Amino acid sequence: MSIRINRTACAVALSIAFQPVFAASDDETAVVVTATRFATGNPHIPANISVITRRDIETSPAANLPDLLRAQAGINVRTLYGSLGMDATVDLRGFGDAAASNTLILLDGQRINPIDSGAIDWSSIPLEAVSRIEVMRGSGTVLYGDRASGGVINIITDKSSKSVTTVTATLGSYGYHAVDAHLAEESGGSYFNITGHDARASGWRQNSQSDQLSIAGRIGHRFAGGEGFADFASFKESSGTPSSLFSSQYQTHPEMARKLFDHQSKEGYRIRPGFAWNIGATVRLEAELGRSSMDFHGRNFDAARNPKFRSDRTSETVSFTPRLRSSHGLGSLKSESVIGIDYYDGNVSNPSWSSSTGSNTQKVAQQSLAAYFQNVTALADHLDLTVGARDQHMDQRAQDANAGVDGTVSRNQTAWEVGLTARMTDNLKLFGRTGRTFRFANTDELFGFDPNTYATTFAGDLKPQQGKVHELGGTWQADRALVRASVYQINLTDEIAYDDPSGANVNLPATRRQGFEFESQWRIAHALHLRLMYARTAATFRDGNNDGKDIPLVPRDKTSLETSWNGGNAGNWSALVNYVGHQRVSGDTANTRRMLDAYTTVDLRASWDLRPWTVSARIANLFDRRYATSAGYSVFNSDYYYYPAEPRSLFVTASYRFH
Repeated sequence: MSIRINRTACAVALSIAFQPVFAASDDETAVVVTATRFATGNPHIPANISVITRRDIETSPAANLPDLLRAQAGINVRTLYGSLGMDATVDLRGFGDAAASNTLILLDGQRINPIDSGAIDWSSIPLEAVSRIEVMRGSGTVLYGDRASGGVINIITDKSSKSVTTVTATLGSYGYHAVDAHLAEESGGSYFNITGHDARASGWRQNSQSDQLSIAGRIGHRFAGGEGFADFASFKESSGTPSSLFSSQYQTHPEMARKLFDHQSKEGYRIRPGFAWNIGATVRLEAELGRSSMDFHGRNFDAARNPKFRSDRTSETVSFTPRLRSSHGLGSLKSESVIGIDYYDGNVSNPSWSSSTGSNTQKVAQQSLAAYFQNVTALADHLDLTVGARDQHMDQRAQDANAGVDGTVSRNQTAWEVGLTARMTDNLKLFGRTGRTFRFANTDELFGFDPNTYATTFAGDLKPQQGKVHELGGTWQADRALVRASVYQINLTDEIAYDDPSGANVNLPATRRQGFEFESQWRIAHALHLRLMYARTAATFRDGNNDGKDIPLVPRDKTSLETSWNGGNAGNWSALVNYVGHQRVSGDTANTRRMLDAYTTVDLRASWDLRPWTVSARIANLFDRRYATSAGYSVFNSDYYYYPAEPRSLFVTASYRFH
């Protein structure tokens, strides 16, 4: 079944969306940063933006950021090992194997995606420190640059100045134990907040032990018309890597490990000083200077615990992101513009060793410079026009000392967007937009290997990914109800992906993502809330040998239903039902393999406010469903392999808030 973006589909989608059946929270009036890169209340931007509030975080059964995101419409989350979520991949709008390179993750507006294919450092963002999360679906390329073709997720940390000290302890299944502490204080305009996190787990599978240690926070000073601050974070984590399981192992002994001794670890830091300054009543200037560093270490062993392969990777990135917002007139019309520059300078050093080939050192240097603008003009009292554009230049150099590879590539790409936002009534807002998106190859994608000699090759002819984005949608809101819906289409050419048979990163034939996203919230009574999310996603090839075939690891249907009830002295209770539909296994571009099974999970949470104590209990995967969020097919073993998800788990938390 394909999904066509046409007048009939749009009319049906919008007519369904704006029937007042389900209902709302206050996220439409929340301050939103992602839409303009400045804090704005209820921005008139043509985009599908959801806000996960602090209340949502506190009532959710989720234990970490990836768990929290998987309940959102249009987001699919895949994890390989363990309950800490440290290896999670978040996929917005159906990019499958390439999701990590097409979903941009921001922390307080600054990108934290590494310049290679490495995972997000989720452990460096304790859930306790998060104030809210903004999800902007569809391209955010104009404002944020490449790797945003699927959308942008902006994690906003707590910057409040209220004095608070909280200590939290958690015990759970499979040896899980964690301690979190949060401290915030302000005096005379100066303030600080700091959050520490320490978590460890034995793991339910063999060799799936894991640990996390992080500290993050902000110090700052507010003055008349502005603020100076410095954000910081440091983290360290490690885990066993038991590998996937083949079919019979997955069915009979999902707790076993194929790799009993392999493990990985990483540590790093981020620091970001910045300032915000109101230049008069109509102009605001903000800027940040950031530096991040990460060291990764991976070890593989044979059955005798002799080292077979090790991988060590060091990456560093420096960024400078000044921007200016000006409220001005455009003739007699109200108008506001944002202009800015993004500069990133990064490098990755990847010395590795194997018992068969000896040492191998790869290095990549990458510099990116972009200029962008966005303008919103009120064409009428209830009609706003948004236009924006970005020009970005990328220089990359890839070296492999052992293979004699030393290649350079320079690329330039532009993105643009045009959209209209119409406030039809006080309750109903509609939008439509079209634009161009792009992404450059990440540093890992600059390398390939010769399948005959296994020698490293340079992918200097890899073209930037580019395409068009079209979307229609809207929001209906009443005092107790919120409904949001959109239909979209993303047509890409030269999509960048890994081709396993050739051992190279390639530009695919033309592809398409199209779908329908629906969100609703309903405050049935003062104490009872209901949230329903649904996404229908069709990710397919539209040219080449696989024309019309599905792109792997993209579920067609995804639904979540969450309820929360405040029972006063009886406690706060919440339940989350999450359904993920059938999907093609990794690498199955020809659609000849069997599909990964659909699955449904149920999570529960209950908490009691016993001031100054708060006590909560959480059950994940209540019905002990056996499922895998990721799977593939091994041609060498002629068998499917799976990464089994965690079985039923129980967690108990106690938190003490000091006066």
